[in-house]
Amino acid sequence: MSSRYEHLLRKAREVKHSGEQAWAVQSTGEKVAVALVLNRADWLTAMGYTIAEAIERSGMEWVAATPRIARQLNEED
Repeated sequence: MSSRYEHLLRKAREVKHSGEQAWAVQSTGEKVAVALVLNRADWLTAMGYTIAEAIERSGMEWVAATPRIARQLNEED
C-alpha cells in the first residue's frame, strides 16, 4: 500500500468514526476524497463540487483507491 492510500484510509476512517466534525478540519483535497469514499454527495454539493469535479480534484491515485478503501472500511464494521 502506498503512503497516499494509507493517508486517505486514515482520514476516511477518522470521519467514519467521528463524523462531520472530523471532516470539517481536513484540507479541501482530503474533504473531497473522503466524501467520495464515504459516498457523501451531499457534502460535495455543500462544497460546490459535482461528482465529476470531485473526481478531477482528487486525482487518479485517490480515485483509484476509493472503492478499495470503502470496502475496507465496511469490512471493519
